[in-house]
Amino acid sequence: MTIETTKEEIVTDFPGQDKRFIFGPNRVVMTRRDGTILQERNDPEESFKGQLRETPWDDLHVAYFQGEALWTYLNTPFLYTQEGFQTQEIASIVVDGETWRRLKITFPEHIKSHSREQISCFGPDGLIRRHDYTVDILGGATGLNYATDYREVGGIVFPTKRRIYAYEGDYQLVPEPLLVKIDMGEITVS
Repeated sequence: MTIETTKEEIVTDFPGQDKRFIFGPNRVVMTRRDGTILQERNDPEESFKGQLRETPWDDLHVAYFQGEALWTYLNTPFLYTQEGFQTQEIASIVVDGETWRRLKITFPEHIKSHSREQISCFGPDGLIRRHDYTVDILGGATGLNYATDYREVGGIVFPTKRRIYAYEGDYQLVPEPLLVKIDMGEITVS
């Protein structure tokens, strides 16, 4: 994956396959490595309207969802300083004996992400511990996104593991099932 930081774009290559996803907020494309377009969808968010939990996804649904999710995850918290983001510190919480400061973020309309309003929780060391949100295109499904196993790359500290669970009520973890597991290997910054 190649993630842009100044515009909302991710290019995902599939090793051993002649396939590439290109995610943008208003268009997703599946191409061959030489650029030949295989499939494309303008206004991909619209394709989720009316879907139910059991509605199957096509490749472009996957490209859009992983694009909006990973662009946010991998640019957090830096993207909060971009024009149009509104932030507000809200009440801290204590999780497993550690105090987490919380920042409520309102995303600008032009950024596609899970929802307009999200919360990032930071530990005493200033590193993100958890990212809380609902997923609008999935009917408001809930997510507690835990960030762990930090590694420094090019002077920037990245969480290399993400575990995402649902929550109920006032951000109460639903431990089963694990919804998403992300483990990052090689990371480069250029």
